[in-house]
Amino acid sequence: MTPDNSGWDDHADWWIEGFTGGVDPEYEEQIIPLAVEEASPAELAREQSSPVRVLDVGCGEGQISRALAAAGCAVTSVDPTERNIDTARARGGGPHYVLAGADDLPFGEGEFDVVVACLVFEHIDALESAVSEVSRVLRPGGRFAFFLNHPLLQTPGSGWIDDHIIDPPEQYWRIGPYLTETATHEEVEPGVRIRFVHRPLSRYVNCLAAHGLLLERMVEPSPPEGFLARAPEYVLAHTVPRLLYLRASKHPRSRARD
Repeated sequence: MTPDNSGWDDHADWWIEGFTGGVDPEYEEQIIPLAVEEASPAELAREQSSPVRVLDVGCGEGQISRALAAAGCAVTSVDPTERNIDTARARGGGPHYVLAGADDLPFGEGEFDVVVACLVFEHIDALESAVSEVSRVLRPGGRFAFFLNHPLLQTPGSGWIDDHIIDPPEQYWRIGPYLTETATHEEVEPGVRIRFVHRPLSRYVNCLAAHGLLLERMVEPSPPEGFLARAPEYVLAHTVPRLLYLRASKHPRSRARD
């Protein structure tokens, strides 16, 4: 069965050119270092003689996968977009790449110590199936390193407001209908429309728990310096998180639901 890539074949080059290869400060300064820290923990390496087995779900062209492989992990990576997989294989770096979607992972039960998903699930309709698959392929006690565009940021209708009606003028972040689960196509730049599914944070946390993935850590970092330097017009940008990171562990007695 061909995996659903939600139209990403049309925009893979936009992503590859604009967000990989060291050109995006959020990945370089924040996301990749945090992924390496969380997905290749020293305590896991000490517990076993073999490398930590990592699955990177929605790997794109493989920049996180390559960083994890360089950190000593045995990395398998999946993505539903052929262009991404072809580019990842061409760029090499150690991971093994497979064309597959998050809701139908072609691996056995308990095959991985860590699963990473970075800025992927906000594009997935089949949330329950995808989380169930993550739980299934994780070993008991394994770790899910889960990165999202912050739901506060992704809520439709949200954004910076420059209010010049009041005196003195104010700048603030407006939040749209946060509690309403909504799918939208966002024009991220002219000619590029990306489909996002907004869900409140509770929807993700409760879904994880329902599949035996228990929350251990939550990080809402301020945007990194490289991003802030590109957005000097937003003087309060450092106060609004763009990234949400959740670390969950698979309960030792948990079994993935059908």
